Amino acid sequence: MPEYQQKAFLGDRKMPISLLVSGISLSPDDPADRAIEEAKNRLRRVGLPTQKATASIYKRSVDARVRGGSRTVKLVYSVMVTLPDVLSLKERQRAQLEQASIRIAENVGEPTVEYGAEEMSGRPLIVGMGPAGLFCALLLAEHGYRPIIIDRGDDVRRRVAVNEHFMQTGELDTESNVQFGAGGAGTFSDGKLITRINDPHCQYVLRRFVDCGAPQEIMTDARPHIGTDLLVGVVEQLLARITELGGEVRYRTRLDGITSAGSEKELIAKTTEGDIPCGALVLALGHSARDTNRMLISLGLPVTPKPFSVGVRVEHLQKDIDRALYGDYAGHPAIGCGEYNLSDTKGDRGVYTFCMCPGGSVIAAASEEGGVVVNGMSHHARDGANAVAAVAVSVFAEDYGNTPEGGMAFQRALEEKAFVMGGGDYAAPMQLLGDFMAGTLGREIGKIQPTYTRGRVTPARLDTLFPEPITAALKRGFSSFGRKLPGYDDPSAILTGVESRTSSPVRILRSQESLTTVGFPLIYPIGEGAGYAGGITSAAVDGIRVALCIMARFSNKIPL
Repeated sequence: MPEYQQKAFLGDRKMPISLLVSGISLSPDDPADRAIEEAKNRLRRVGLPTQKATASIYKRSVDARVRGGSRTVKLVYSVMVTLPDVLSLKERQRAQLEQASIRIAENVGEPTVEYGAEEMSGRPLIVGMGPAGLFCALLLAEHGYRPIIIDRGDDVRRRVAVNEHFMQTGELDTESNVQFGAGGAGTFSDGKLITRINDPHCQYVLRRFVDCGAPQEIMTDARPHIGTDLLVGVVEQLLARITELGGEVRYRTRLDGITSAGSEKELIAKTTEGDIPCGALVLALGHSARDTNRMLISLGLPVTPKPFSVGVRVEHLQKDIDRALYGDYAGHPAIGCGEYNLSDTKGDRGVYTFCMCPGGSVIAAASEEGGVVVNGMSHHARDGANAVAAVAVSVFAEDYGNTPEGGMAFQRALEEKAFVMGGGDYAAPMQLLGDFMAGTLGREIGKIQPTYTRGRVTPARLDTLFPEPITAALKRGFSSFGRKLPGYDDPSAILTGVESRTSSPVRILRSQESLTTVGFPLIYPIGEGAGYAGGITSAAVDGIRVALCIMARFSNKIPL
């Protein structure tokens, strides 16, 4: 608890105190202002004056659980209330606060920065412009460390053009694509900011996104998203801000090697655009930089295998998902598009939905020639006809020889097989769910039309694409999800493969204290590619944590 709020409880003088009032459940037809009034009512019931209070919606979520055999749809609010002059709280009131789902709000201000005394021999270099690299560079730039940030791909506007060219022609740029370039893989997604981590730095991430053009609503939505169409501008503004603060941004610059500069305090990054000396090297590589991972392994960095998942993209009609989730409230403007998160853990391998994109499409996401990879994408409006999600199955290290090279090879083999099944030219193999479950082929596409952005899908036996244990787990999952969400096992649902880049197949080992690579004290592995995050927000937070460690170690007096 912040010190100023402790004083309010101790009663030595009047101080402002912020309280978070949670669990306010209302009908979707009720105005949001009613949640604020209910929050004040709860405070008055425990004897706290609210005449001078200020209040605002802090979070809002949809609760559509089944109760007593029927589905009830509610909007659940949390409200932040600031009382300007609380003298003290009595013991009875403190107990009543807890009973009324009221707690003192934690301090969610800017990250607390401490500056170290060690001199940095050169500027910090961040490799990769995904969320981990961007937020690491941003925080360093905000505190005078003048970072250099590089990426093998293009700036975000050029990247959009390159990807559109691939969708139209099938000519793949292996350096700049859905996986590589400014913004990372998350730029071409739903821009989903949901995270399971409970870290105060999440608020910093959301605020900086809003500062750079993201919708204000992401600060209050329990399931915030930005959308690919808006993310392009947001990423552009984040990089512009880094440059304004003294950072440097370089595109089409791939890391090909790391050498010592003849000093224990300096490294040289060998890149396609020449050598870059640096005082600290941050590896924010993303989950698809297989060639860079092989280079790190050859240099002796501790790269280890880790579990990941593979599967397919499934498409339903969004209106059917909305109806299954919300019943008569489907399409209500206060609720928006239906989202789901399903899992089944009864078998040896977990099955779960991943990166659900309401009103979205399936996109071509290859980064290597001769392989088909699919992902999901939504615009901010989420106004497409289909609900799109990955259904993925756990892959264990023992499935691929328990080596980091084996995990990358496992993914590549599936992608190459999908390329062949699709008929080449990056067309995607497609199978209706009814055929997948029956192990057949031949049903006609019905009410659901495939959205794969490369244009052509080829009917194929996706049930033969995977090793048998993965296929069996997928079938179990679809049956299970059909029982949990009516219509999910619709035989006309479209399956497209292969979803192989759910997460990195490797982890770069790092110290829990310094966050440096074990045995390499100037190298900091971060984010999803290094095995320490999953999704935009958690990757960004990991970048912030590493930036804080760098600043706690090094002075911000950086050599020119």
